[in-house]
Amino acid sequence: MQALAERLDERLAGMTLRRADLLGFSALKTYAPTPASLEDHRLVSVRRRAKYLVWHFDDGTRIALHLSQAGRVDVEQPPKATRPRGSAVRFSFGRDGDEGFRTEVAVLVREYGTHRKVSWWVLAPDAEGPLASLGPEPGSDAFAAIIRTSDSRRRLTTDLRDQHIVAGIGRGWGDDILHRAQLSPFASLRSLSSEKREDLLNAVASVLESALKFERTREGGLSEAKLGGRFKVHGRADEPCPTPCGSTLRRVSFESYEMTYCPTCQTGGRPLADRRLSRLLK
Repeated sequence: MQALAERLDERLAGMTLRRADLLGFSALKTYAPTPASLEDHRLVSVRRRAKYLVWHFDDGTRIALHLSQAGRVDVEQPPKATRPRGSAVRFSFGRDGDEGFRTEVAVLVREYGTHRKVSWWVLAPDAEGPLASLGPEPGSDAFAAIIRTSDSRRRLTTDLRDQHIVAGIGRGWGDDILHRAQLSPFASLRSLSSEKREDLLNAVASVLESALKFERTREGGLSEAKLGGRFKVHGRADEPCPTPCGSTLRRVSFESYEMTYCPTCQTGGRPLADRRLSRLLK
């Protein structure tokens, strides 16, 4: 999301919003200010907060956009008038020129699959909406303090996914971070020594730094149905562990997602309980 915010900022900052065409009405979560109120306002910047793209306009109004798991962005130049399946909204931008105002580029937000979870908010200058309850960003002093002092009994994979604890990691990078730190996803912060807490902080920094470096070099692909190849561990169950330990990565399946780990590197050779697998074996 950070790399996407940077690309959109480079492409759109300084342009004027011509219109916002609602193509999937359930995605818009606010009724005031209206999207129409942003028309003819200049986009100052596109930034990231947690997993949200935050579009800042010259009157202090913002758009907060959450792509969820399957949301994607198409940058259209020239803009299109089509309505692809899963479309949520199209933002059209332009500039004043010798021939009057010209629409130059559009951003189409669409969602793949059947779930419709892409969401966006138009926020007044004094409103925070979904941003209000977010925790600190990875790499911040506030986040480091939580990792170093928390006595949470919850599983590490749960805390890293909780946007109130740390904003922006999610389960994909969470799997890779815990693998890098050689920590069991089912361990808790309370159970970690000071040394292991520092290992976790170092893993967060190194994994996210490498991920951002990779995303900054990737060209296109914003609208691909699947953006694979980013994770070392997540989503790679039954593949060899990326370390030379000789083990095969395993998964723990939950109702709507799965977690991937290495039993040798992370759990002392013990497989973690997988309720879905247990039901299949009965």
